[in-house]
Amino acid sequence: MKRQVSAPSANVVLVAGASGVIGAEAVAHFSRLPDWQVIALSRRRPHVPNECPFRHVALDLSDRAACVRALADLPPISHLVYAAVAEAPGLVGGWRDSMLMEHNAQMFANLLDPLASSGDLRHVSLLQGAKAYGGHVHPITLPLREDSPRDPHANFYWLQEDHLRMTSAAAGFAFTLWRPQILLGSAPGAAMNPVAAIGAYAALCHERSLPFALPGTSEALWELVDATLLAEAFIWAATHAMAADQTFNITNGDVFVLRHTWDRLAQNLGLVCSGPAPDSFAQFFAEPQNQAAWRTMASRHNLLVPSLDGLLGQSHTYLDLLNGARIAEKATPVLLSTIKLRQAGFVACRDSLTALISHLRHMAKLRLLPPFPKQ
Repeated sequence: MKRQVSAPSANVVLVAGASGVIGAEAVAHFSRLPDWQVIALSRRRPHVPNECPFRHVALDLSDRAACVRALADLPPISHLVYAAVAEAPGLVGGWRDSMLMEHNAQMFANLLDPLASSGDLRHVSLLQGAKAYGGHVHPITLPLREDSPRDPHANFYWLQEDHLRMTSAAAGFAFTLWRPQILLGSAPGAAMNPVAAIGAYAALCHERSLPFALPGTSEALWELVDATLLAEAFIWAATHAMAADQTFNITNGDVFVLRHTWDRLAQNLGLVCSGPAPDSFAQFFAEPQNQAAWRTMASRHNLLVPSLDGLLGQSHTYLDLLNGARIAEKATPVLLSTIKLRQAGFVACRDSLTALISHLRHMAKLRLLPPFPKQ
């Protein structure tokens, strides 16, 4: 196919993994910028507000030949936000699976290599995460800083980073590596979006007149990242030299304990939380009466993702992990230093409870969740 021609100075961002928690917000934010063209790359079209203009390309990143063909039919890509990831069922087992690590590394290379060879690429944002510091496999020392020596555990982050550094040096583009903590977003069907699981739980509790009671007893300390904040950081990195070839931790800037804010969350949504709680979110969503209640709600409210499984992805499994003993019983919580990012010039922040409520309401506005009793 003949490659389309655009001006050499054109800003064209390709967002890979565009239907996910990170990718959908990146698409929405870049699309609102003047003089930027946005191409969303994902198997499913991302759910973003109708006023966000973008072009969607459905693509399997594991197919290298398909990546080459797809890119040949696009305008020259100046910027890449790579937020695609393959996760294993149950999540945790895949974090040490060497075959899955290689698969994620190959997906990235399949896209990056033809982009780099075009000569048009100017900047890449690549997602890593707090697992880069190895807190899921051994004790850690706080705070976790970007200048720490690379933790010697096997991880696809290192495979992707090594390939990115080598390719960047050869092709002459800049890059930024991002290490966020627990993400809050509005995407359905994601592997790790606690908003979807909390929202579906709230909707079902309201529908069935059940108490909106938090499962378990965990008081685990979290750091959250609003996906809108991360999208703002991508834009900053794409347009500021201070971000070139750097690694940045990023969080909302506060700390968060879900159990300590649950009552306030219930009040904001118009729900009552006193009463017995289910053993886990996964157990609750698996119950036939809840599956049936969801189908009824989805039909009544004409939800865009009528399947409860389609809405949740593995987010309920992830929420149980965050809210369970694996996190709560750690002697040292995983806490990131974000000083480097602030000193580089990106100082935006979020209140985590406000961000959680905002995404719940946004998912309802997008017709991914039913309206909450209190709007």
